[in-house]
Amino acid sequence: MAFKCSICSKGPVSGFSYSHSHRGTKRSFRPNLQRQKVLLSGRAQTAYVCTDCIKSGRAVRPAR
Repeated sequence: MAFKCSICSKGPVSGFSYSHSHRGTKRSFRPNLQRQKVLLSGRAQTAYVCTDCIKSGRAVRPAR
């Protein structure tokens, strides 16, 4: 499974980490994913969801 949000498909992005002397080394920026039970296509499933989707309400939790 890829390290991606199940709702918005946000995934890792690569870039540079710059030191004080502005030397760049490669690094990756990973999204803050949380494992949650959410409704995906009408069914309750456990999925990895980013915190932006949780806070905005796009990740709908199933009713008990």
